[in-house]
Amino acid sequence: MSHRNPDRREIEVVIARVAEAARAYIAGVDERPVISERADAATHSFDRPLPEAGEGAMVALTELIREAPDAAATTSGPRYFHFVTGGTTPAALGADWLASAMDQIAYTWVSSPLGVQLELLSLAWLRDLFELPDRLAGIMTTGATMANYVCMAGARQWWGEQHGVDVSEQGMQGMPQVPVLSSGYVHASSLKVASMLGIGRAAVKTFCRDAAGRLDIQALENALKALDGQPAILIANAGEVNMGDFDPVSIMADLAERYNAWLHVDGAFGLFARVSPRTAPLCVGAERADSITVDGHKWLNVPYDCGFAFVRDANLLARAFTYRADYLPQPDDPRPTFGAIGPESSRRARALAVWATLRAYGRRGVREMVERHLDLAQHLAKRVDAAPELERLAEVPLNIVCFRYNPGGCSDEQLDELNRRLGEAIIADGRALAGTTLFEGRVALRPAIVNWRTTADDIDFFVDVVRELAR
Repeated sequence: MSHRNPDRREIEVVIARVAEAARAYIAGVDERPVISERADAATHSFDRPLPEAGEGAMVALTELIREAPDAAATTSGPRYFHFVTGGTTPAALGADWLASAMDQIAYTWVSSPLGVQLELLSLAWLRDLFELPDRLAGIMTTGATMANYVCMAGARQWWGEQHGVDVSEQGMQGMPQVPVLSSGYVHASSLKVASMLGIGRAAVKTFCRDAAGRLDIQALENALKALDGQPAILIANAGEVNMGDFDPVSIMADLAERYNAWLHVDGAFGLFARVSPRTAPLCVGAERADSITVDGHKWLNVPYDCGFAFVRDANLLARAFTYRADYLPQPDDPRPTFGAIGPESSRRARALAVWATLRAYGRRGVREMVERHLDLAQHLAKRVDAAPELERLAEVPLNIVCFRYNPGGCSDEQLDELNRRLGEAIIADGRALAGTTLFEGRVALRPAIVNWRTTADDIDFFVDVVRELAR
């Protein structure tokens, strides 16, 4: 039977079938390989021309359910360490399903009172969780890249107004280059955002005192002095991607106050250091920032995609992202319109999963999860240190362990080639996953631990796989 339109009669059977498939997938997610040996075949099984006549929801979903588990990477499982990727807690999963079923549009109050109210409340709870001042306006985004975009758009608007120009209205033609200063820890997303905002990647200058990229504080201060009071943007990195290290945020806050600079803290996952007394000193000073980025789909373990941007002045965002039409809420509408203070007008109700997670587990639950991952990172570091053929390359201040395979008797070039091959072998093997990076010019692995499901057994399993493949 062909179907030209959706059929209401399919809804009940679709819900039951998808719930059954999800239940079966989640029941086995702890033991699933991260990359299935059938991944290529399963992926290409979907390849066919667009059908002229459809065969209905159940035919499509049956095919998807049959092939999707092998075609997908098990990023929600406990052995995925490749990127800083959390899983999905039970509370977040349930709330996210509801968000899809209800299809809420969190653009403005009249499109979803629920979505807007839960976003406001979740952002307030997050400020409380991270011990950030109430003055920071917040908005949810697709992730840290777009959160950086929102924050840097606010910074650019401030910078332009320091020069007497509304850059969102008049553009940047004829203006000087925006000075953006950071350490070697600056994330690739910040460079991407500089390009997207018309600031330019070349405007981002880094000041490093060593090969790892640690901040040269004196060189940064000299560069700020040379601006002679002209405004600048500082990016402090809270949680560097290769070893989880931090820029000296508090010192950078002092410099920002002294030299007329906007301080942006990129805390995509590192801001979570503030929820535990064990790691909170790493991120002292973030509360003084003009803008802050953090992800939800990393350490908060809500589904992709979810990020948070906090900016000191909501009016800056309203000017940067002005969005008006006769049929839309007007600027003097007292009810919130998130679509007018951020890049997205079409906004999914991400707040349902965030609110449910914070409501379900609370401050203590988040802290205990973070501290459990801190312990697992130390456990991984000890396993690496105990293995004669593995070499840890950095301290472990947070949740990332940077190490390489080093059997001895190899040149630097040979070690780099060996570790590139090892990284490829880990992906091809698929039982557990971690990617390679360059740390101080050396090829290394940098597994990151943020999934709520991960246990010490998963860490041991990963180390055993790495040693097996390395041999």
